[in-house]
Amino acid sequence: MKAKMLHAGFVCLYGYVQMGILSKGVHKSYEIGKTIGKGSFAVVKEGIHKASRTRVAIKIVDKKDAVFDAESLEQEIATMKKVSHPNCVLLHEVYDEANKTYLILDLITGGTVMDRIIAIDHFSEKDAASVTADVLNAVHYLHSIGITHRDLKPENLLYASNDPSSPDYNTIKVADFGLSKFVSENSQMKTTCGTPGYVAPEVLDPYLPFTNGYGPEVDLWSLGVVLYIMLCGFPPFYDDSTAVLFKQIRKGEYTFPSPYWDGVSEEAKDLVSKMLVVDPAKRYSAQQCLDHPWIQNAGSYAEIAAD
Repeated sequence: MKAKMLHAGFVCLYGYVQMGILSKGVHKSYEIGKTIGKGSFAVVKEGIHKASRTRVAIKIVDKKDAVFDAESLEQEIATMKKVSHPNCVLLHEVYDEANKTYLILDLITGGTVMDRIIAIDHFSEKDAASVTADVLNAVHYLHSIGITHRDLKPENLLYASNDPSSPDYNTIKVADFGLSKFVSENSQMKTTCGTPGYVAPEVLDPYLPFTNGYGPEVDLWSLGVVLYIMLCGFPPFYDDSTAVLFKQIRKGEYTFPSPYWDGVSEEAKDLVSKMLVVDPAKRYSAQQCLDHPWIQNAGSYAEIAAD
C-alpha cells in the first residue's frame, strides 16, 4: 500500500511522471553493478544505461526496511527534480517499484572533500577557496529557487573526477539532498536536523530571541564549519559530550588556535568569521561570500603574504 501511495503522491502532487518516474523497467534500461555507498535504508550502486552506455549512480531505496521514511524520500525526489546546476549532483530518472525505488543519478568518481582532508591533513588556501566557491555557487542557486540543503558537510561535497588530467578534477558537486527542504520565501523551518558538528545555532534552538524557526542561512553556517576544517584540519566546535558541543555552537565559541592557524591569511579568517555568526540576520549570504575578497582572489592572500 505504501508503495502505491508514494507513487500516486508523485503523480498528484508534482506531476513528474512525464519527467522520468516510471513504475517498472529499471533492469531493462540499466545494468546494475557494484555497491559504491550505503545509507540507513538505501545503497548506491554503479550502473550503465544499456542504450547509451552512459555510466550512472543508482540509489536503491528499500521500502520494506524498518527505518524507511516514505515522506522523506518523496521530499528528496521532489527537491532534486527542481535542481539543475553544474555544482549539484543531478537526478535523471526514478523507477518506483513495489518494494524498491531506484534513483538514477550522476556518477561522481572523485571522492569526497573529507577524503582529501584525511589524505592531505589540510588544504592550501587556493584549494580551499576553490572548493568554497563551487559550493557557494551551488548554495546561491539552491537558495534562489527556494531550496535549503540543511546538511552541508565534507562527506556531502564530491569531486567530479579523480583524474588529475580532467578539467573537472577540482570541480565540486553538492550531493545528498535527503534533508533538503523546499520552502517559500517568507516561511521558516523548525525541524531539528543535520549533522551535530555542522548544525547552525538556530537549528538547535529555533526560538532564539532573534529568530522564529530558521531559514536558508543555516547552509552558510555549515559551509563556514567546512571552510574552517579545510584550512586547519580540525573543527571549530568539538566535544565528546553532545550537550557541551551544542552549547559551544549556540554561543558561537571558537578560536583560531596557534600554531595551526599561524600560516592562514587574515582574509581567510575574516570570511570564516563572517559565516560563523550566531545571529542569522548578520551572517553573510552566499552572494556576500562570493563577493568577499578572499574568494574573489581565489585564496591567493597566503601566497602574497609568504612572498
